[in-house]
Amino acid sequence: MTTIQADRTVPVIRIAREFQATPGQLFRAHVDAELFKQWVGPDAMRTRIEHWDARTGGSFRYVSVAGDGAEYAFRGCFHDVRPERIVQTFTYEGEPDGVALETLWFDDLGNGRSGLRTQSLVDSFEARDAWLKSGMETGVEDGYAKLERMLTDGTV
Repeated sequence: MTTIQADRTVPVIRIAREFQATPGQLFRAHVDAELFKQWVGPDAMRTRIEHWDARTGGSFRYVSVAGDGAEYAFRGCFHDVRPERIVQTFTYEGEPDGVALETLWFDDLGNGRSGLRTQSLVDSFEARDAWLKSGMETGVEDGYAKLERMLTDGTV
């Protein structure tokens, strides 16, 4: 089960989910472009990687394509990439002034289970609430369900 929470004191969204996987598998699914594009986002969209350099100091740009051909582009910079944590910026190009600072943690829970925790800090409560109202939970839930299937079937 995925939890999505808005912090009441700072404009942060926190997401958490447990997986039957190692932290290394979760890390790989986030830094390997071929794996990432298979699971990220809503089921109704496919992802095209335009640029992917998942290393400290690297950057990314990917495009989510809807069934009707509409495209939604996202970009950012990888500030710190380590097996236990990724720190990156994240921008939806439709709102180019909205830059989030995201941290992802890959926690070993033992018995072959791992936790994925993310935190996204945006510049205002209004921006945070707009993210929450955007339908982002569909992309998160669908994406993590796809990732769970990839972990189960050995793709990752």
